[in-house]
Amino acid sequence: MNKIAEFIKANRKAVGLTQEEFAMRSGLGLRFIRELEQGKETVRMDKVNVALAMFDMEAVPGRKDEK
Repeated sequence: MNKIAEFIKANRKAVGLTQEEFAMRSGLGLRFIRELEQGKETVRMDKVNVALAMFDMEAVPGRKDEK
């Protein structure tokens, strides 16, 4: 699971929202939220930023982590 997926899932749970509630509040689809939290690599970045905006965050360019 990637860092964004982990961040979204952990913070969603921390505020007590189900995936469905989070999807409704963010205006995103439930399927998208599920795929995002599962770490799907081919998600749309504009939608990722909508999800991150729920926590006053956004995805920005950065160096790729070494594995």
